Amino acid sequence: MKKAYNFNAGPCKLPKEAIDATIEALKDFNGTGMPVISVSHRSKEWEAVMEECSSLWKELLHIPDNYHILFLGGGASLQFLYVAMNLFDHKAAYLETGVWAKKSLAEARGLAKSRGLGDDAAYAIASSADKTYSYIPKGYTIPSDLDYFHITTNNTIYGTEIKTDMDCPVPLVADMSSDIMSRKVDVSKYAVIYGGAQKNVGPAGVAFVIVRDDMLNRVKTYIPTMLNYKTHVDGGSMFNTPPVFAIYVMVETLKWLKGIGGVEKMHEINTKKSELLYGEIDRNKMFVGTAAKEDRSIMNHCFVMAPEYKALEQEFMDFAKSKGMVGIKGHRSVGGFRASLYNACTIEDVQALVDCMQEFEKMHVK
Repeated sequence: MKKAYNFNAGPCKLPKEAIDATIEALKDFNGTGMPVISVSHRSKEWEAVMEECSSLWKELLHIPDNYHILFLGGGASLQFLYVAMNLFDHKAAYLETGVWAKKSLAEARGLAKSRGLGDDAAYAIASSADKTYSYIPKGYTIPSDLDYFHITTNNTIYGTEIKTDMDCPVPLVADMSSDIMSRKVDVSKYAVIYGGAQKNVGPAGVAFVIVRDDMLNRVKTYIPTMLNYKTHVDGGSMFNTPPVFAIYVMVETLKWLKGIGGVEKMHEINTKKSELLYGEIDRNKMFVGTAAKEDRSIMNHCFVMAPEYKALEQEFMDFAKSKGMVGIKGHRSVGGFRASLYNACTIEDVQALVDCMQEFEKMHVK
């Protein structure tokens, strides 16, 4: 089999253990004689999977008892609307740190407009758009009259990350699509945490939501049944047919994570991987990092060719591809390169990329 080093921004590389277990389940799920993609979501075998999934989330993130864990279709992008529908009454603020933060704000603004509220009912409290989202805004004040304050903890396109759990005077909502389970999180500081699974915890097709009890039945306006968190809490994430395949792979991925030592150990590994790659980006004369150093993500590493080597960008891309590097092309909106070092990415994978960068440097820098 051809060796590939997968640095895609999502869907992500998954642990071999999770893939192997899933292959077996596609042949025969838990002795049922059926593949997991054909099993009834109302069967006792599947209900056990859902229970195990919730249990693993609670254990790995130390989620308090007054929170519910939901597994829903539609990805994080649908959650942009879910959050607004379930929490937004009068005023909400967003930290605009990238494309996805901007899109989540757009949903709240659209909802505000449909309710006849003013243009300032949903707004960006601060933005880093002035420097192409290459840093995390600081020094802003969060008003105490907000329904909620929304942040995107990791910005996949621009390679920035909020790495600490802030104290917030209002309900704090976080899109953690691309850094969930990569580091410790004090869940008790958040009202809602959500994200797509396809970065660290499974394949595309399912979104996770961690929602605190007091965020249910919060708004006075009507919430469509399928967009109401209470609907899915009461239905145990099975009000309608859940994305069974994606959830099964999630369970196997979380079992792998638990087996290597949990989130705490994973953060230690992720830090070493990140330091290795950033160390090479900073050392190598041909490359320049694009994110502010104090805000650099440990998940998504963005860099470009140094100005004097800009003409060699495509040559490096072709060279890296010949060495088995996959998914290192930067997002179309920023260009350059991006290497995503999600949980299942190994230190050996990162070393292979570093070796590739060093070899290319030797070819061109005398």
